[in-house]
Amino acid sequence: MPHTNTEILLVEDNKSDAILTIRALKKHNLANNLMHLTDGAQALEYIFGTGEYEGRDITQKPKVIFLDIKMPKVDGLEVLRVIKGDARTKNIPIVMMTSSKEEKDIIESHNLGVNSYVVKPVGFEKFSKTIAELGFYWLVVNNTPQ
Repeated sequence: MPHTNTEILLVEDNKSDAILTIRALKKHNLANNLMHLTDGAQALEYIFGTGEYEGRDITQKPKVIFLDIKMPKVDGLEVLRVIKGDARTKNIPIVMMTSSKEEKDIIESHNLGVNSYVVKPVGFEKFSKTIAELGFYWLVVNNTPQ
């Protein structure tokens, strides 16, 4: 898949959660232009066109980033901090999708500018429904500046 047409950037290190997310989005025809990365360092390289993604056209931004908090290398809060702190990327919607219900994570995410904080539901049906609703909202309903 070309890296220029990404609509959803999924940053998730848990293989099972990534598979369930992708499956739920595909079921609702929302995963045609999805990029899955497994850690925060890869996400920053992708967004800013460095490292493995050197030369990527960074003006081509995802419509939404689904971001986990607890990840190797660079955690989701740091990814959020960097993206929202850069004028070129601060308008990219970021949905924190995590199993953490910790108040400090919720507060810090919102203080850093997260657009939505979603605790991953337990159980395939609830998880699938939530992911589909998120995908539909951020790709079809929501409007963001280009």
